[in-house]
Formats: sequence, C-alpha cells, structure tokens
Amino acid sequence: MNDIVRADENLFLALGFPPHEAEILQLRAKVMAGLTLWVRDSGLTQAEAAERFGVTQARVSDLVRGKWKKFSLDMLLTLAAKVGMHVRIELDVAA
Repeated sequence: MNDIVRADENLFLALGFPPHEAEILQLRAKVMAGLTLWVRDSGLTQAEAAERFGVTQARVSDLVRGKWKKFSLDMLLTLAAKVGMHVRIELDVAA
C-alpha cells in the first residue's frame, strides 16, 4: 500500500475496515493517545499511574505500548474520567 493518509482522514478506513468499525477504532486510538500523553506528561511511574487509573501496572504498560486491542472504548473512557480528563464526541450526519 503506497497511499498516503492525511492527518484529518481515518487511517482505519484506508486500511480497509468497514466504516462503522473504522469510526470506533479511530475513537479508541485518539483516547488511547491522549491517555498515553497524560501518563508521559504526569511524571508518574507506571505503577503510580496505575493506582490513579485503578488498574494494574501491566495494564498501564499495555496502554503506553499501544496495545489497542486490549482496550475497549468504554474502558478507555473510564480511565480518562478517573484522572479528570473530559472527552467530547461530535456527531455529524453522514452525507
């Protein structure tokens, strides 16, 4: 595949996922990236971040290593809420 995907496009669509799956995957990726940045920028160890999230250090390791298949959107939103992050979802009517 030699196509270039622009930053404002859904990479998962370009990879061939059906549109409904691609939307969920993109949301998961965005929340996961935000949580990973939060862990990095917080200055906390993975163990300390795990305590704040209410999960094990191994789960935080999975998060920061990008193991997206191990996290549902619901779980990622829960982790974000536990550390005071606010997630906004914008809905557009499909053309």
